[in-house]
Amino acid sequence: MYFFYAFLVVIILCIFFAIKKQRPILLSVPVFALAFYVIVEIALVPGSFIDTVKFIFTLQ
Repeated sequence: MYFFYAFLVVIILCIFFAIKKQRPILLSVPVFALAFYVIVEIALVPGSFIDTVKFIFTLQ
């Protein structure tokens, strides 16, 4: 649950600073943060990284 609140804070801060500083590139920060989180969680699974990714994409 803490990660949800952390991502929520990141999103709110990025929207605030994107509007305040007129830099829309800041809106890509939450996307990269979420992608980084997914990669870290996949890496924490015991087993090889490639096998884990294959298993995730073969789930139906």
